[in-house]
Amino acid sequence: MEEMSRVRNRIDKSGEGVYVQASTLGSLEALTEFLKSPAVNIPFCDFSIGPVHKKDVMKASVMLERKKEYATILAFDVKVMPDARDLAEESGVKIFVADIIYHLFDQFTAYIKNIREEKKKDSAEEAVFPCVLKIMPNCVFNKKDPIVLGVDILEGIAKVGTPLCIPSKEFIDIGKIASIEINHKQVDTATKGQKVAIKIIGSNSDEQQKSFGRHFEMEDELVSHITRRSIDLLKENYRDDLTMDDWKLVMKLKKILSIP
Repeated sequence: MEEMSRVRNRIDKSGEGVYVQASTLGSLEALTEFLKSPAVNIPFCDFSIGPVHKKDVMKASVMLERKKEYATILAFDVKVMPDARDLAEESGVKIFVADIIYHLFDQFTAYIKNIREEKKKDSAEEAVFPCVLKIMPNCVFNKKDPIVLGVDILEGIAKVGTPLCIPSKEFIDIGKIASIEINHKQVDTATKGQKVAIKIIGSNSDEQQKSFGRHFEMEDELVSHITRRSIDLLKENYRDDLTMDDWKLVMKLKKILSIP
């Protein structure tokens, strides 16, 4: 029973993870050892030996409420019973079957990648990236409707759709970035050190459009108006898209904006 003890000891302590199934105890140990290796690091929460039955799908379905991407069975060299497959399709549990461990890994990682890309798309409008912008001298091209400015990106990442505010003017919202140009070419994103032209439009059609000279001046820095919600979305879906410096800026803006 030493092998069984080793497998049990590999269950993730958080209680979150995929469900694993294998044809023999030896196969199960090989699979779980692979999953726990530092290069792979896929947590599993429970396991079974033999064909995949309805009871296994029911156990895996617990993750639907906790972490949907882990509502998955990795079935190594085993059959899936027809009623189990039907229940999995009905409930939303994914079953990946292969007789080579690496093939299971490839299927699961491709699935996770697709889920993450979908989450990024779904949260794109609410996920506000951190940035600090400085207006460049003689680069106020239009003062309102829309505001068009040449700016130096002092810190962070400026993206189309980013809402901007002015900390030195009681955090007044001046609108959102509608477009970014570098050397007369439209881009979606610009980063620290780049000098770009941005067009700013009102975030809300019901609000009065803010204007340069009336609501803010040349010396005022523009920062992205992050929120608690946008920070959470960045952590969940865009963690790897931000550098360490970008995350430090998130924390800095969080403090400036008094976000809990």
